[in-house]
Parts: sequence; structure tokens; C-alpha cells
Amino acid sequence: MAPGLQELLLIKLPAFLFVLGLVVTIHELGHFLAAKAVGIRVEQFSIGYPPRVWGKRIGDTDYCLSLIPLGGYVKMAGMIDESMENPDKITGAPDEFMSKNTWQKMLVISAGVIMNFLLAVAIYTGVTMKEGVPQTKEPVVEAVNPEFPAAQAGIKSGDRIVAVNGAPVTDWQSMVKVIHANPETPVQIRWERDGRTMEAAVTPKRDKTLVEGEIKEVGLIGVGPRVTYEKVGFATAIGEGWKLLGTNLSMGGATLKMLFTGQAGIKDLGGPVKIAEWSGQAAKAGFTALLLFAAFISINIGMLNILPFPVLDGGHLAMVLIEAVARRPISTRVKLGIQQVGMLMLLMLIVVITFNDLGGAKLIDSIKRMF
Repeated sequence: MAPGLQELLLIKLPAFLFVLGLVVTIHELGHFLAAKAVGIRVEQFSIGYPPRVWGKRIGDTDYCLSLIPLGGYVKMAGMIDESMENPDKITGAPDEFMSKNTWQKMLVISAGVIMNFLLAVAIYTGVTMKEGVPQTKEPVVEAVNPEFPAAQAGIKSGDRIVAVNGAPVTDWQSMVKVIHANPETPVQIRWERDGRTMEAAVTPKRDKTLVEGEIKEVGLIGVGPRVTYEKVGFATAIGEGWKLLGTNLSMGGATLKMLFTGQAGIKDLGGPVKIAEWSGQAAKAGFTALLLFAAFISINIGMLNILPFPVLDGGHLAMVLIEAVARRPISTRVKLGIQQVGMLMLLMLIVVITFNDLGGAKLIDSIKRMF
């Protein structure tokens, strides 16, 4: 078996299925539990999209695994959703979605996203309990990006930065502030290695990165700090879990802002192929790294799902709010039309992103150059 195929079958694919399976199951479990809590009859709980591969009916619900592992759904009685099945079955029975009040509908629709965020908090809390809280106070370099100025200046892993522009450096953040403030402007950096002092003028590269919850254009030289871990108790670990959730939400919000303002495009997004690639890389780093990647994906799927786009949870939520303001339901025909258009647009987006993941744009460019 070729090494690439072996890695795909033994590492990337299992890691991808684990990450997506965990995130999707937790998301759909949120919808399911919330629906049950408010008395909505659940007709199907599916992990994966049709065709149905295996399942078991318990009571009113068909619990099943389906072939396409890119999501899942909870089919609730009396709701027009992405399955677009049986719209005439809305009868006004008390156990149907449309028979519930606005707050109950909003809870059921939002529960999947809430569970995604809670999954991330749980993972971050558990990892913090096991590993501790990361500390980056010491100005010691751990990672060096070979494509950035620091590597070209001769800075290596293990070097201690002692001065920037003649000012002594006592902690990592004070060094970062100066580097960030000087894109494309030479900065004099002094560092120590094995008792020897070295110095060079380094010109930070202008690039975008997350700074205090916002994507900003700053100077970067391509170094990462040496991280140490401080053991903490359960209460601190939970606080760290919520803090990391907030950080990731800020990053996601900044990314969405860049997409909507044109600072980033569809080509910058990652789809199933990229997720499989990243899952494999995380799996190679160990189970803890794979769990942290699952937390990252869970947050991002939660954020995407709450956008007011047809077939997504945010789209359903928008329709519930419109109905609440109008004080009458949107017609079944309109809902079906919205779902159909939304599903088509979503499928087109998935195809484009997957095309980018597979390097389709580069392939087309190479073909053009042949003529």
C-alpha cells in the first residue's frame, strides 16, 4: 500500500470521522434533548446524511447512521427543515414544532449551537486539568518559521531574546509589542545562545494576526514562545475553558468580519478535505491535540450554524422571529422554497470549498498556461 494511501486510511480518515462524528453528534443531541424537553415528537435522529445505512426505531424515533458523514439532523414533527419531507404532516397536534411558543422554538433551534460551545468548554476544561494553564512569560524562542525574517537573521529555537532596539526584554509580550508596532521597519534584536550574545537587524514582515480579539495588520518575524504549564484546580480550569471559548469566538467573529468586508474570500475557507488534513495532523500530535482540534471545529461549526442562512439553525431562528413579529406563520410553500434555495446554495458552497481544498484553482491556472 502506498504511504499516502496508508496515512489516509489509518490516520486522516479515522481522525476526521472522530472529530466530525463527535461534533455533529453533540450538536444534534442538543436539538434532540431540547425538543424532548418541550414536548416535541422527534421522528428521526440521524448522524450523517441519507441514504440511511443502519438504524433502530425506539418509540416514535428512528435512530440511524447515514452514509454521508458531513453532518446530521433531527427530524421534528411539524417542522419544515432541510429534509423537506412531508410538509402536509403539519396538523396542529400539540407535539409538533409549530404548536410550541416562540421561546420553546428558539430554545430547540439554538440548542445545537449551545451544545457545540459547551463541548468546547468541556474539552478545554479537561485538557487544562490534565496539562495545566500555558504560560509564555519568558522571552525564549521555541518555534521559528523558516519563511519569516527571524530565521533569515539566524534566530533558532532555544534562543533567549534579551533586547529589542537597545531596550532590555524581560518578558515575551513586551518584545511582541515592539515587533508588532514596526512592520517593514528594521528592528535591532539581541539574543543569547549557549552563553554567547548575538545581534542582527530584523525587518518584521507586514501580516495579519489576532491581537486582543481582533485581526490586525502588524509586524511579524515568525517566532513562537516556549510554553510552560502551571497546574491548577478544577474551578480555575473551568474558568480557563470559558476564557478559551471566548478567545475562539473572537477569532471566528474576526474571520467572519473579514469575509463580509472582502478582506478574505471563499478561497481562504477550509472544507471537508482540509478538515481531514488538519485532523490527521492533530492525530499525529496525540489524542490531546486531536481533542483540542475537535473543540476548535465545534466552535466554528456552532458559529456558522447560527448565521441567518436558509437550512442552517440561524435561518430557522430568523423565520421563527419573523413569525413572532408578524404574529402569523410563514406559509409552507414559502418555507419549502427558502429551504430548497438555501440547500442549493449550501451545496454549491461546499463544492467550491472542496474544489479549493483539492487545489482546483492551481490546476486550472496550470491548464491555462498550456494554451
